Amino acid sequence: MDVNAAVAAAAAIAGLCTGVIAMLAFRWSEREQARPTRSSLRPDINALLPPGVDTVLSVLRSSAVVLDESDSVVKASSAAYALGLVRGGKLAVEPMLHMARETRRDGEIRQVELDLPRRGTGRGEALAVSARVAPLGSRLVLLLVEDLTEARRIEAVRRDFVANVSHELKTPTGALSLLSEAVMDASDDPEAVTRFAGRMQIEATRLTNLVQELIDLSRVQNDDPLDDAEYVPVDELVAEAVDRSRQPASTKEITIAAAGSGDGGLRIWGHRGQLAAALGNLVENAVNYSPARTRVGISARRVPASGGDIIEIAVTDQGIGISEKDRERVFERFYRVDPARSRATGGTGLGLAIVKHVAASHGGEVTVWSSEGQGSTFTLRLPEAGARRDRSSTTGPGRVDEDDDRPYDTDPNAEIPAPEVLP
Repeated sequence: MDVNAAVAAAAAIAGLCTGVIAMLAFRWSEREQARPTRSSLRPDINALLPPGVDTVLSVLRSSAVVLDESDSVVKASSAAYALGLVRGGKLAVEPMLHMARETRRDGEIRQVELDLPRRGTGRGEALAVSARVAPLGSRLVLLLVEDLTEARRIEAVRRDFVANVSHELKTPTGALSLLSEAVMDASDDPEAVTRFAGRMQIEATRLTNLVQELIDLSRVQNDDPLDDAEYVPVDELVAEAVDRSRQPASTKEITIAAAGSGDGGLRIWGHRGQLAAALGNLVENAVNYSPARTRVGISARRVPASGGDIIEIAVTDQGIGISEKDRERVFERFYRVDPARSRATGGTGLGLAIVKHVAASHGGEVTVWSSEGQGSTFTLRLPEAGARRDRSSTTGPGRVDEDDDRPYDTDPNAEIPAPEVLP
């Protein structure tokens, strides 16, 4: 009996202890829940912002960051994260953080332009930004950051364009001035006058071509090709381009082989004059930069693509080719692969820039394949008439097959079916 009583007493004591412990744990839990946490001491993030500010920040094009008195980020737009301004809930750009602290101290609005390293690039490329800091209420600071990278790039292109135009215009006009003086000095020498007059004619022609191409470039950049759009047969464009280069090709004994698609029904919806000028520039370049007694091929075909079929017009030459570093820049204004050769042929460096803008304005693109010593192929890719045309696309209607970076019919010696051979 004594043993049973002892066991019962021990069980009762154990049960009592368990109950006491459970009660203490329950009381402790209630006290912890009632105790204010660190997050509860701070109001809701949006509650820190003055009324309406959150809505305004959400529609701003600038990157926006709101900092509290401890330099913690209260609000940041997605653009601020994309630029790498905010990381781990903190402002990651030290000069901007310093500006924010000074503005918080004296309440003055500050603005500065900075060059920031791009995230994820190891090439040292800079991101140009304009940062403006202003107080927002009594506790917050607002930082607005504008990306100026594209604006600076466009401004640099403008400066280069003006400098190049000035140089290109200065060369023939200066030559004309000197030649006219030479003619006056040689007025009693008919042979010299004839020679200098011939040179003056060459320079005047170069100046005329330059001014005309500047006008053409301005038009294709500013005019909407669909204002005067029509159905343009590809065969007619090819014939016009060939006719434009007939005489220089004949002089150099270059054979132009033009082949259509076979069905003769390829058409493009666009501005006939601009399309003819673009293809004409490609054929003219191929003739000018090809050695004598070689061959230039022109071919057209329809290529199926998502959103509508694509018309590809390829112009292939047997020239010296273009190096890899030059291929990236051949469509820039005034850029010449061989400046000395360009001046000898009267080239202005604007032809391919015009081709690029015409292709883009018609919802297409122009690409180049080239290998040094094997010639080049320029391919104009445009939506077929009747196909869906997405004029807002910046990537062009399609790309060359990635399994073969050389477009079709790029072999200068390849046979082109049913060509129209022109001496």
